[in-house]
Amino acid sequence: MGIRRKRARRPAPVVPELCDLCARTFPPQEAVCGHVADSSAVNPDDPLHDGLRRVTACCEAHLEQIRAAYRQRPFVQEELWAGKIGRVLTSGRPVLSLTELACRTGLDEPDIRRAIAEGRRPPRTGRTASPPARTAAPRRARSPGPPR
Repeated sequence: MGIRRKRARRPAPVVPELCDLCARTFPPQEAVCGHVADSSAVNPDDPLHDGLRRVTACCEAHLEQIRAAYRQRPFVQEELWAGKIGRVLTSGRPVLSLTELACRTGLDEPDIRRAIAEGRRPPRTGRTASPPARTAAPRRARSPGPPR
């Protein structure tokens, strides 16, 4: 019987960070990170961070530009509440009553009704566009396929 040798494991590939403003990629140790107030940000695992969005930039100047853009956006409390309700409805056991939903979200019944009403309204026109969404890695260009 021969002795088996362990194969050397390849190190995990380093996933580059992506600037939320200019979409430049760079090593994770060069990232400049911060948090901004955003009523559409609901953390699926940590309710204490609801309303805060983590942003990443390639430099301090870009981080400040991202923060300035988010300062221009209104913080709509009902939008945050709707996100909390959505998280509860899509995780765990089903909610059977408005009272149970209030207990699981930490909201009062009138707040839940306001959040539902806010979801039925058309989007606000005064809201500015948000910075580009952050992705894990830049998208690769598709190679041209066969002609159709």
